[in-house]
Amino acid sequence: MKLTISNLTKTYPNGVKALDNLNLEIGTGMFGLLGPNGAGKSSLMRTIATLQKPDSGTVYFDDINILEDQMALRKILGYLPQEFGVYPNISAENLLDYFARLKGVALQKERDAIVKQVLEITNLYDVRKKNVSGYSGGMKQRFGIAQLLLNNPKLIIVDEPTAGLDPVERHRFLNVLREIGTNHTVIFSTHIVDDVKELCNEMAILNGGKIITQSTPKAAVESLQGKIWTKTITRELLEENEKLFKVISSNYNEDNSLNIKVYSEEKPDDSFTMTQPQLEEVYFVALKNDN
Repeated sequence: MKLTISNLTKTYPNGVKALDNLNLEIGTGMFGLLGPNGAGKSSLMRTIATLQKPDSGTVYFDDINILEDQMALRKILGYLPQEFGVYPNISAENLLDYFARLKGVALQKERDAIVKQVLEITNLYDVRKKNVSGYSGGMKQRFGIAQLLLNNPKLIIVDEPTAGLDPVERHRFLNVLREIGTNHTVIFSTHIVDDVKELCNEMAILNGGKIITQSTPKAAVESLQGKIWTKTITRELLEENEKLFKVISSNYNEDNSLNIKVYSEEKPDDSFTMTQPQLEEVYFVALKNDN
């Protein structure tokens, strides 16, 4: 299974170029799409999910021309948008049964089996009788995954799914995605680097409507080996260091001094120490180089 996106462009009426001649190939497994807010992630997700048409370009999932044959794609698509609304005061079990009927599962016996299966996959079986309106944020997100699994999708899109979740709920949610990601094509759009680090076997960074880098998380980190340097400075010296070096991040210590991280092919000067790169540095470097 392969998703192939070629020369995709989309400009909104207000003049914002959301997708700028974008090219991308995505295979089976968990694919992380990283980018800051406004980078074009949701525009890309909505286009793949057949919710909006691009100005130009093509999108294929295997031999399905997504832009020409939307219904063929929708039959095998599972989509969890950034804002997923649910019906209040209906139990998860009954709501999933209703969704399964909408998705064409006609026989009650079949619906019972698939509803039980998706509730177990998403760890919601024990609270299946509870109204979805009373679920926590993390449970609602897992319910969102349960409903998209009802038609056994081949392509799954989840857009910023962990934003606003507390650490425990986020961990549970990522475990659910990890389980379904082994035999589906899952596109996981996020601005949270740790989500990609924990989940994805391949990733791309999107900015200004373009893919600025595509790699595996491991290879991306290895590419920065020996190129990330750190030193501690006073807060007053930050601006001066930003003029002299490519500062990619800074964080405060307890004494209000700053640790800065700098990207450089060679040691910037004797005050710096080499540090092990993390995926976060890959993200910051990519965005810095793109500006």
